Amino acid sequence: MATLNRPGAPDGHICGIDTAMEVIGGKWKVLILWALHEHPHRRFGELRRLVPGITEKVLASHLREMETDGIVDRVSYDEVPPRVEYALTKAGTRLNEALEPLAAWGRERRESSGAAS
Repeated sequence: MATLNRPGAPDGHICGIDTAMEVIGGKWKVLILWALHEHPHRRFGELRRLVPGITEKVLASHLREMETDGIVDRVSYDEVPPRVEYALTKAGTRLNEALEPLAAWGRERRESSGAAS
């Protein structure tokens, strides 16, 4: 079986898939990205409703990680009560564009397997 790591490569990797997966790994981050793509500038509670099944703890953790990775911006407004919104950065938008072919593949697969049932 081929490996993605190569000792002679500058960063030990031969492709960008592993790097991308570090940023979007797991089920929830991709769904958060998609929710922000379809509904820009969303508050935490709105995101939680847009991503059914995610817990507050997981959403908060993933948003922090995605902010650190430069995929999501967190904007705090100096208001009473405090308001915080999340939006995709340019890198997050580009990542969503890169994921669109994968989403199309998934829709096609779902439709073809639904027709076969």
